Amino acid sequence: MFETERESMVRHQLEGRGIIDRRVLDAMRMVERHLFVNEDDRPYAYEDRPIPIGSGQTISQPFMVALMTQTLSLAGDERVLEIGTGSGYQTAILAELAQDVFTVERIAGLQVHAKRCLDPLNYTNIHYKTGDGTLGWSSQAPFDRILVTAAAPRVPQKLFEQLKIAGRMVVPVGGRLSQELDLVLKKTGGKMQVMHRGGCIFVPLVGKDGWERD
Repeated sequence: MFETERESMVRHQLEGRGIIDRRVLDAMRMVERHLFVNEDDRPYAYEDRPIPIGSGQTISQPFMVALMTQTLSLAGDERVLEIGTGSGYQTAILAELAQDVFTVERIAGLQVHAKRCLDPLNYTNIHYKTGDGTLGWSSQAPFDRILVTAAAPRVPQKLFEQLKIAGRMVVPVGGRLSQELDLVLKKTGGKMQVMHRGGCIFVPLVGKDGWERD
C-alpha cells in the first residue's frame, strides 16, 4: 500500500534534495509513514510536510527525518537516544539503522499510541521511557548518538553529558518559532563543537532543561 507514493517521496523529496546515505534512503523506503498518522491523514502521508498527531505535536516532514538521520551518521552498531517518541515514525527509522534505540516521550498517551504502531512491526531493539526528555536516560548512558525531535532553547546539558566521547547529537536550537538544526560533537576532554545544518521549525522541547509549558 502506498508503494508508489513512498518511492516518489524518496526519489524527489530526499534524493532530489541531497540525501545521499543509502542506508537512510533504504530505511525511508522500508518504513511505511502512513501507519504513523491518523487514518484521515493517510492520503497525505508521503507529502513533504509535517502532520499533526495530537497533543500539540507533529510527525516531522520526510525530508527533515532523513536529514536528521543522515546527520547522525549511523553505521549500525550504535546505541541511540531519541528524545521525543512522538508518532514513532522516526523511532522506526532509527531502529532500522542502529543497534538499539532508547526513546523518551513526555506525553504518556503519545508513547502508548506510538508503541501500538511499532509493536506490530516486530522491532526488538526499541526501549521506551515516559518522562522529561531533557534529562535523558541516565541509567542507560552513555550513548553513541542522541537525536532530539523538538526545539531546545540551548543544547541540553544533561543530554550532552550522556553522550560518549566522539559521539554526535542532532538537535534543533533556537526560539519557539524558528531554529537552527545543530550537529553537536563531543570532543576529547568533553569539549563541545557545534555545527549548523540549516534552518528548521519544530515544536518546543518542554522540560527542566528546555522550555516551560505554555
